[in-house]
Amino acid sequence: MMRQVSMTTRNELIRAISARYRQCDRADKGRILDEFMAVTGYSRKHAMRALRQGLPDKTGAARPGRRIYDDAVREALVVIWEASDRICGKRLKGLVPVLVGAMERHGHLQLAPEVRARLLGMSAATIDRALRTIKQQATGDRPRRRSVPSLAVRRSVPVRTFADWHDPPPGFMEADLVAHSGPSASGNFIQTLVLTDIASGWTECAPLLYREQQLLTEVLSEIRKLLPFALLGFDTDNDSVFMNETVRDYCLDQAIVFTRSRPYRKNDQAFVEQKNGAIVRHAVGYRRFEGIPAAAALARLYASLRLFVNFFQPSFKLAEKERQGAMVRKRYHPPATPCQRLLGDPRVPAEAKAHLQVVFLSLDPVQLLQQIREGQACLVALADAPVVPVSPSDPVTLDQFLRGLRTAWKEGEVRPTARRKPQVPRGRRRPDPLVAVTAHLQDWFKAEPWRTGRELLEKLQKTYPDQYSERHLRTLQRRLKIWRRDAAWAMVFGSSEQGSVLAEP
Repeated sequence: MMRQVSMTTRNELIRAISARYRQCDRADKGRILDEFMAVTGYSRKHAMRALRQGLPDKTGAARPGRRIYDDAVREALVVIWEASDRICGKRLKGLVPVLVGAMERHGHLQLAPEVRARLLGMSAATIDRALRTIKQQATGDRPRRRSVPSLAVRRSVPVRTFADWHDPPPGFMEADLVAHSGPSASGNFIQTLVLTDIASGWTECAPLLYREQQLLTEVLSEIRKLLPFALLGFDTDNDSVFMNETVRDYCLDQAIVFTRSRPYRKNDQAFVEQKNGAIVRHAVGYRRFEGIPAAAALARLYASLRLFVNFFQPSFKLAEKERQGAMVRKRYHPPATPCQRLLGDPRVPAEAKAHLQVVFLSLDPVQLLQQIREGQACLVALADAPVVPVSPSDPVTLDQFLRGLRTAWKEGEVRPTARRKPQVPRGRRRPDPLVAVTAHLQDWFKAEPWRTGRELLEKLQKTYPDQYSERHLRTLQRRLKIWRRDAAWAMVFGSSEQGSVLAEP
């Protein structure tokens, strides 16, 4: 009996004998099938289908039009990814229609119909593949989050675990504190109070100038005024700033269900613990902040961050979890923003939904992101003031900020709070060899934009004999790549990069 061969050898056999098999008579086809089945191990029906259909010839040239997502689509995707604060492809897939509509409504995008259709049709995996090289250059190593130790347990407050929520209505929130102590936990430093709604993921952040229970209740009262729903439950860890009579009596007076997690079990507060890293550490970083100016700067940053996160940052929500031995299978709902979850929840009153819709239509995501970047830069200046002098600079306008979204990934980390040291740009070290013919090359490119760098060089050599050689090919290709990016930018925004991006339609 013959030994079965590999899949590559099977494909080679199909290509070799399929044409002869289709031209033979019935008796010869039977003999060919017998030999083919003995070699490949295929069943008779499958062997007949394989030899009848054959395999496509992959030695020829690539099919024309194989590339679906061209430079214009990728250019628009980079801008959308930067405007979303660099979220992953799975979350960005659900946000693209919302963010594109908001940016077009405020005049930041002017997508061509074919570019818009292809951008909205990209899958999450395609988005991640298109942004892979950009993410590698844009992101860097991040320090690990310092865990906050849990403290004593107060027996007067009931315990609630992660499995005890059972899909509560909007209003039951987990709370935690994030310490901005920097490398040392000594002395007085600012902490951030984080509240996350279990049902929708709605998150609110507020700075605490110092750890004090009365101040905590006052800040909690201010946060309740901003919530689109009533605060029904307040679940915390066992920190002493939460486990005290002041906070307990405050919850009793306001008819708020006060619960706590188990000591040293951070999974009991998985919702808010995830937001501590994904929102607070992501936006603020790990520097040390202390004093009233830093608390005021944090408050201004969180005022813009709450709108950006709750209206333009989709997140996943666990639908069900099944354990099979040592394997745990999880299924998640499609990614959605907290605002979208509240609008789709029948337990939310119609008045609250109408208010959320009005607020959403009035928000400009690019302007919010610009305000976040300015707030982060202010925090860095305050935190580094003792060692790094602050140099005054002109404020960045909204159109300058929008232009920067196109190439922000080249600078690496864009959040000032996570940036270690600014890069020094390198200028040209040699004279431009194409400076005398740049105008001619641009005219040729505008007339025939499909020409390659090799074709333009050959045309240049015919026009200017003995002046340009093969060593100028790479320079011309880089120049051509820049012009094509400018053309793609014009397709996305309706104007060139040097022109006004925010021109009125």
